[in-house]
Amino acid sequence: MRFIPFILSAAIAAASITTAEAANRIDKLKSTNEIALGYRETVIPFSYLDGQQKPIGYSIDICHSIVDTLKKNLNLPDLHTKMVPVTPASRIPLIANGTVDLVCGVSTNNAQRQTQVSFAPTTFVTATRFAALKKSHLKDLHDFNGKVVVGVSGSSNLRWLTKTNDEQQLGMKIITAKGQPEGLFSVDTGRASAFFMDDVLLAGLVANSHSPNDWMISDTAYTIEPYGIMEPKADEPFKTAVDNAVKAIMANGAINALYNKWFTRPIPPTNVNLNWPISPELKKAFEHPTDSPDPAVYK
Repeated sequence: MRFIPFILSAAIAAASITTAEAANRIDKLKSTNEIALGYRETVIPFSYLDGQQKPIGYSIDICHSIVDTLKKNLNLPDLHTKMVPVTPASRIPLIANGTVDLVCGVSTNNAQRQTQVSFAPTTFVTATRFAALKKSHLKDLHDFNGKVVVGVSGSSNLRWLTKTNDEQQLGMKIITAKGQPEGLFSVDTGRASAFFMDDVLLAGLVANSHSPNDWMISDTAYTIEPYGIMEPKADEPFKTAVDNAVKAIMANGAINALYNKWFTRPIPPTNVNLNWPISPELKKAFEHPTDSPDPAVYK
């Protein structure tokens, strides 16, 4: 039985090495010559798969721009990009354990998440609203007493919805979906009365649905949600390198070109145009880059 302490010591040492590697991403990039980008498969227009199953979108373009800057600034011209699919539930564990180095999707920057991960400067500002079928005649939260509503598992919207339902005693029955398409499908098939999610994501889902004119998105915005590229926690050299890359495309105006490409023009695979003009809140964030999780900063 003497070999057990040895095995335990070896396991602990291996875990320590893995943690150290995950916490020092620049050294990892230099040793492996590879950076792993986490992407979402269905979040139009931020991060989704095109007709050839290739990850594309606004957040993907931002991450590729970050990689180009890291190649130059870290003297890694042959740095390879590895694309790794993530979900709302898996993205934080995968970045924490070193499987991915950046999450390029729709990650809301809030105080709770900042205890686990860091964020690059905000590259989008959205708000929680709900989508429902027009025939349901739902307009605000108090219309949902006794009704079933849906949110995405692991999302900040679902946490807000659960908390608000309890605090205001709204009487909603809340179910969860694994992703945005499933959330909208739950409403379309009558399983739920409304889907609570970030408004720009609801707009993308509705625009690509089989009957866009059947849907409404609530006028009321319930929360402000700043999005940022998700980074590892407590790795200041890597965060500084990534943040400077994001600030550079804000300073030179490239971020505006990317925004127009994905939000004001036809996008693949169906050439739908979201016609989503840049908001004053996001314009402010571009002019004064910040990684603050405080919604008040963006007002």
